[in-house]
Amino acid sequence: MRAMVLKAVGAPLALEDLPLPTPGPGEVLLKVEACGVCRTDQHIADGELPPPRLPLVLGHQVVGRAVALGEGVEGVSLGQRLGAGWLGGACGTCKYCRRGQENLCRQAAFTGYHRDGGYAEYLVARAAFAYPLPEEWPPEALAPWLCAGLIGYRAYRLVQDRQVLGFYGFGAAAHLLLQVAKHQGKRVYAFVRPGDEAAKGFALELGAAWAGDSTEAPPEPLEGALLFAPVGALVPKALADTEPGGVVVLAGIHMSPIPEMPYRLLWEERVLRSVANLTREDARAFLEIAPQVPVRAAVETFPLEEANRALEALRQGRLRGAAVLLP
Repeated sequence: MRAMVLKAVGAPLALEDLPLPTPGPGEVLLKVEACGVCRTDQHIADGELPPPRLPLVLGHQVVGRAVALGEGVEGVSLGQRLGAGWLGGACGTCKYCRRGQENLCRQAAFTGYHRDGGYAEYLVARAAFAYPLPEEWPPEALAPWLCAGLIGYRAYRLVQDRQVLGFYGFGAAAHLLLQVAKHQGKRVYAFVRPGDEAAKGFALELGAAWAGDSTEAPPEPLEGALLFAPVGALVPKALADTEPGGVVVLAGIHMSPIPEMPYRLLWEERVLRSVANLTREDARAFLEIAPQVPVRAAVETFPLEEANRALEALRQGRLRGAAVLLP
């Protein structure tokens, strides 16, 4: 099978012909229809999130068809469309798994990180961590749901009880979650890179109540804020934009250093918290609501062999929505 392989941190991915993988017990072999390109993939490729092993196939927003089943797999049919996301497995027995926090499992395996991912023609996934997906949607429209949607939704749920929200960074995750927030009657203010008029227009087009540079103050104090941009300098800015008792959620897996800030920004019972990974319950909840909204991803598609070009477009902020690879 063809795959784009990370062989050295900081080096371009290499197109290689790899052996077709075989599903083991409890696993399913997926023929990849589409795979989203995530900011986390870029962090791994650039060494900001050091890969646990090399060579490695990236990609954890995978839409595929089941073409082979390992021993003991039940509830999956050959030909069924399934999605594989970042959480590729958890132990199921540790204290985190027992209390519903499998996202924090110390033995968790992540797709495109510990397990080879979807920048390839085929992928092996644990069947218990694969999700049924709608048949009527094109695969490239579904791929961003599998991380930008799932982990974005986990972050969003932490401010879901608030009405006035700020989204910092308007890319793959923010443009999906804005649609959910609008569906639920929230008022959303979008903060973009200074001077990025296209991103402002995109946010307003999707229903943001206001869009401005990340340096600007919102029209009113925020009740909740989601930081999708991996920019530590935005943390004190988001706290300053948030009212007393507000919640600021850091939604990324990697962020540049957070600068020193005065305590008064956190005072008055403001809450600053991070989001790590996701649980299968988060996935089920998002995949239930997304077709109801309906959440429509803006995508730019690339052939599999142009994964490096897609990653560079992500680095440079040149994407409107999400990049998706099509093998």
